Amino acid sequence: MKLSPRLESAGISLRDMTEADIPAVEALERRLFPVDAWPVQMFFDELSQPETRRYVVAEAAGRIVAYAGLMCIEPIADVQTIAVDPEYEGKGIGSAVLTELIEEARRRRAADVLLEVRADNPRAQQLYLRFGFEQIHVRPRYYRDGTDALIMRLPLTDLHPTEGTEA
Repeated sequence: MKLSPRLESAGISLRDMTEADIPAVEALERRLFPVDAWPVQMFFDELSQPETRRYVVAEAAGRIVAYAGLMCIEPIADVQTIAVDPEYEGKGIGSAVLTELIEEARRRRAADVLLEVRADNPRAQQLYLRFGFEQIHVRPRYYRDGTDALIMRLPLTDLHPTEGTEA
């Protein structure tokens, strides 16, 4: 997995999530999303489906500081989760894990990447907009606390047509 020289020089590494990472990931999940945290079993269930799932973690000084996951059932990829420890926000880690998920979606031949983002999370929305996602729908009261979810889409077919195909 490629990381920017800035992240590498800061001692950040990116790798696939394993079951051994779940306790640390779940602790970060509960801290960041107290109302909407996934049950721990959900992480085990997601990792048990590598044919349609890919999860990554970012580490700094041997500690997990971010994680993200993708489900891909051709032709749609869906960002299942993405989280960065607030102490590490603004360092490019969110961009790095999102880039890895988008590349995985391309490898799996997805035509589009979809995601839900809280309507009250402008920082995440800005990240997705910078990557070319567009808002396509609103799911009212999607989150447990009643907050709307913005549905965003990144078309992959328009960005990088498959090489060697005829028009």
